[in-house]
Amino acid sequence: MLTGPKNFLDISYDELEELNLEAKSKLLNRVNSDTLQEEYVRYLSDKKEIKAVTVAFTDLEGRFHMLDYDKKFLLNSYDNLTFDGSSVRGFSIQRESDLRLMIDWGSFRWLPADVFGPGKVMVFGLIAALDGSLYESDLRGQLKQLTTDFWTKDNSAANVAVELEGFLFNGRNAEQSYRSSTGFEFVSSGGYYHSLPQDPLRQFIDRFAEAQRALGFENEKDHPEVAPSQFELNFSYSDVLVCADQIQLYKLMARQIADKMGMTASFLPKPVPDINGSGMHTNMSISRNGKNIFYDAQGQDKISEYAWSFVDRILNNANDLCLILNPSVNAYRRLDPHYEAPNQIKSSAIDRSSMVRIPLGNEKSARIEVRSVAPDANPYLLLYTLFKTGIEGPMAETLDSETRRTRTRFLPDNIYDAMRHFKGSEYLRSLLGENNHGKYLELKQAVAERCPKLLGTRIKTDEILFHHEVTNQYLWGKF
Repeated sequence: MLTGPKNFLDISYDELEELNLEAKSKLLNRVNSDTLQEEYVRYLSDKKEIKAVTVAFTDLEGRFHMLDYDKKFLLNSYDNLTFDGSSVRGFSIQRESDLRLMIDWGSFRWLPADVFGPGKVMVFGLIAALDGSLYESDLRGQLKQLTTDFWTKDNSAANVAVELEGFLFNGRNAEQSYRSSTGFEFVSSGGYYHSLPQDPLRQFIDRFAEAQRALGFENEKDHPEVAPSQFELNFSYSDVLVCADQIQLYKLMARQIADKMGMTASFLPKPVPDINGSGMHTNMSISRNGKNIFYDAQGQDKISEYAWSFVDRILNNANDLCLILNPSVNAYRRLDPHYEAPNQIKSSAIDRSSMVRIPLGNEKSARIEVRSVAPDANPYLLLYTLFKTGIEGPMAETLDSETRRTRTRFLPDNIYDAMRHFKGSEYLRSLLGENNHGKYLELKQAVAERCPKLLGTRIKTDEILFHHEVTNQYLWGKF
């Protein structure tokens, strides 16, 4: 048995942070993609300690997929990578299964070896059809194109930060082994700010924050949330595509770090009844030539008419959007009017039950906060749809904006009503394309049909086992 040393890349967290912040800076400063490709290809060629490159992509529902390519193979074949799209639920059908996987070199990231394994770096992929055109069901590609169009048109940039909550449960694979008769087991019974410095939840948060910092997230604060065993780690406002990528990495790292500690990180919206659920409050603004155009010192709640128009369009289309913002059976438990649920289709600067909140801000920080977003939403589909809707979504002509912002209406409280609104929306059919619209609805229908129709007060086994983020392909294959 060979036991000699392996010369694989394993660098310190401080150096990782420097490298990843530099890479992020190049992306935000819009360094030419050909320049970045040349730089990173040269780096991979020179760096002997790298054994593999992880290429990541996201399917229509938001599941994160990763392929590890041998570095030498990738350097010779990065312009001709293909994969079987028919094996990914919601992608291509079998008779047209081959898809191209292109490298988005601007997303190059160095990985913490203790989380991802030594000798690896990561890039995000862009999916194309065999003819080279952008694949319609790759919403990351659609979002990237949207940001390019923004910048090309008038030097506009879409900016986002999220507040992404999750739960930490005892035992590995707690979701896959879930039974409604026993539920989940908390690792901590403390609440908001109450965890002891060395309890399991705090140890998890500390390790997670270190890895997040090393990946260049630019951490802001981390803490236990209101519910027992609940956590939230905030990172800085950034470009919309960067933020969406970081959401996927956030959930991946949380799951991996928890697994190494013998626990499960879960992003189910409401995994335990009678306590607060988890959300992903989504803070959004648009800047033009570096200036925040959502800010107006004289405007209502100090945001501009442009920002209010953005809010009004989201509120006007709220029911149609609900299935994208809340894509699972379990998500509709979170829209319960108790526990600070943001289920009212209105905006407010103070009322946290409103779908859209207007946080206190200045010229730098003025933004809107969409609160009715579940943590299991596909971040690329979510942000693409919200920005497109806020800018050009249809507006009702029969209501004045003031009434629309303050009158009390409610989001659907079950997935069937959400699917009905989504199915009947000609706007979303046009925005997403007939094919994506139909495929997404079919995927949601498949999950709903495997779960009891009435939610009741107990978290049902099937709504967990058939949740799109719970990795259980063997079980799906039995139906």
